[in-house]
Amino acid sequence: MDLSFIMTNKSNLSPSSRLQALLSATLTTPLRSSSGDILTNRSQMAKDPVRVLVTGAAGQIGYALVPMIARGIMLGADQPVILHMLDIPPAAEALNGVKMELIDAAFPLLKGVVATTDAVEGCTGVNVAVMVGGFPRKEGMERKDVMSKNVSIYKSQAAALEKHAAPNCKVLVVANPANTNALILKEFAPSIPEKNITCLTRLDHNRALGQVSERLNVPVSDVKNVIIWGNHSSSQYPDVNHASVKTSSGEKPVRELVKDDEWLNGEFITTVQQRGAAIIKARKLSSALSAASSACDHIRDWVLGTPEGTFVSMGVYSDGSYNVPSGLIYSFPVTCRNGEWSIVQGLPIDEVSRKKMDLTAEELKEEKDLAYSCLS
Repeated sequence: MDLSFIMTNKSNLSPSSRLQALLSATLTTPLRSSSGDILTNRSQMAKDPVRVLVTGAAGQIGYALVPMIARGIMLGADQPVILHMLDIPPAAEALNGVKMELIDAAFPLLKGVVATTDAVEGCTGVNVAVMVGGFPRKEGMERKDVMSKNVSIYKSQAAALEKHAAPNCKVLVVANPANTNALILKEFAPSIPEKNITCLTRLDHNRALGQVSERLNVPVSDVKNVIIWGNHSSSQYPDVNHASVKTSSGEKPVRELVKDDEWLNGEFITTVQQRGAAIIKARKLSSALSAASSACDHIRDWVLGTPEGTFVSMGVYSDGSYNVPSGLIYSFPVTCRNGEWSIVQGLPIDEVSRKKMDLTAEELKEEKDLAYSCLS
């Protein structure tokens, strides 16, 4: 495959399109041998690997996530990767154990592993950064104390990404408070395009899909276009007003099929909002497998595109759409194409939805003010 056009004409590409050009060129154009024969997918694995950073890689989510990346679930079954795993010094031994397991698993797509406690080494040259590491709230801690610690972490890691990551690095913040951590990272990594800094609300989106699927006893793949508005917290608004289900007679609105507005306006919403707490109560540990899987979904759709007619939820920098204040990282419905996300426009918003969307925006403004007070 000839990538010379991408390399020699990169000035003609928008900054956020360059990584996508590299990733997608080999997905859409078959490689040929010197005789002109199309090479097999196995041969296509010779294309350049993508460097993927996972912070907090020795933790629960990291441990679930790195094999998914190495297996091709995040970037595709023919995209080689080099994993950069970063964690704090006390986790160094556990991190090395994860590295040993990755080597032992002999993933064909895994072309290298960097396991480090040094942020510069971890961030150098990365094309995708999944920020799982953060400081969890502990019993007896004030909200501002937790925020202060996470502001410090994300200010430091933003500086490392700013100086050492690939210019068009795509960033996904997973660690809570995810929206506000992403906002701090944006503040201190100004050279990374703001559209390249996102947070994870795909987990909430997938939880909503799962609840509808269970209620209707249909495959989850037949449900689409639920929306998570706002914060990745219990103030989020899971919205099914635009969602549909594939049936033998075509797509039908979720509300029409469920036929139970009391459930959709009540228990459905609270179940999605409080699912994380329910899992902690059941497992005595936070969501790990589902968070890792959702992170893969987020990046895969962002890089490779969403299916036609389908939108997903991403925490992105608000441009004022749907009267959401600008300057917040807020979860919107988006479609993805050519490595860029776009907020779905023109969806009708009823009065009930408006109030719920405003409520979660208010919480995000309060979080933002608290985070910025920790900087002074």
